[in-house]
Amino acid sequence: MIDTETRKEVYKRAIETFGADIQLAVALEELSELQKEICKCMRGNINLEHMAEEIADVLIMVEQLQQIFMLQDPVSDQMDKKIARLAFRIEKYKLRGMQS
Repeated sequence: MIDTETRKEVYKRAIETFGADIQLAVALEELSELQKEICKCMRGNINLEHMAEEIADVLIMVEQLQQIFMLQDPVSDQMDKKIARLAFRIEKYKLRGMQS
C-alpha cells in the first residue's frame, strides 16, 4: 500500500513533469470515463472491475487537483460540512417516512 506522503510526491513529480494544464485535461478525461461507466451501469451493463478502475483514476486526479490548487484543507472542510448536511437530510427523510 502506498502511503500519503509517497502519493503526494508522485503527484508533485507528475505535475512538474507534465504540467498542471495537462493534468487538468487528464482529470477531465478521467471524469468522462467514469461518467461512461456509470451510464453503462444504469443501462444494466455493469463491469465492477472497470468501475473500480475508473473510480481509482478519478480519485487520483482529484488528489492531484487538490495539490495543484493547494486545496487539501479547504476541500476537507467542505467535505465535513457537506457530509454533516447529508446526514441531517437522511435523518429528516427517515422521519418523514415514519410519519406516513
